[in-house]
Amino acid sequence: MLVDPSNHAFSELNEYVLKIRNLINATAASTYIIQNDCVVNEWYSGCHDNTVDSRRVDAESKFNIASVRKTYLGFVVSLALYEGRIKNLDDCVTDYLDDLDEIVLKDTTIRHLLTHTHGLQGSDTLIKRAFPPGTDWKYNNTGVNLLITLVQKVFGQTLALILQERLFLPYGFTESGWQKEKSEKLVWLNENYKENQGNDANLFVSTRELAYWGYIHLTKGKINGMQFVPIYFRTSQFYCYTFKP
Repeated sequence: MLVDPSNHAFSELNEYVLKIRNLINATAASTYIIQNDCVVNEWYSGCHDNTVDSRRVDAESKFNIASVRKTYLGFVVSLALYEGRIKNLDDCVTDYLDDLDEIVLKDTTIRHLLTHTHGLQGSDTLIKRAFPPGTDWKYNNTGVNLLITLVQKVFGQTLALILQERLFLPYGFTESGWQKEKSEKLVWLNENYKENQGNDANLFVSTRELAYWGYIHLTKGKINGMQFVPIYFRTSQFYCYTFKP
């Protein structure tokens, strides 16, 4: 993508982000804006942490994107729908995962997991029910973890590998992926992670590639005249993708 370094139209935005960074005592901040396949604003501020010799934030810095990783998971669920690996969002979870407690998971659908209306809580090995599926809403990672397990089963691959093959490689993403060990270019949160296969909340992405991920949504998957994946559409319950015929 072309970069217009002379564009100062976003100075006010950058100053606002800097103000919020200071207000919440964060050490790092960045903005990256793409318009019509052209980068019109790229700005970095601060350091990776509070140590004296901390690395300055730059284009190669990769941030832990926390719950934003769920948008990548949503893409994979939509891909599974398109390829027929999942027949319907209203299928019961136990139709795909047969090692779960069928009494606890009774009538819980994939859509319930996607919309946090599943009413489940706890870990994969000890899941309990807080309310009947579809009767309330509660944000937690129980449903997310079940979705990860489900897509990995229907694809026969880890979530990290699915995204690498279907999204990151086609679009040339080299700064997006799960990381379990601290390194120079990671803005680290002093957390411990068991693995880097897509099961933990340790997806690190550079500012520019996170912006490209958003831009893919805006352009319905088409960047620089190339459409590798998905035309964007919206169902009544959640955002997903399908491929252009």
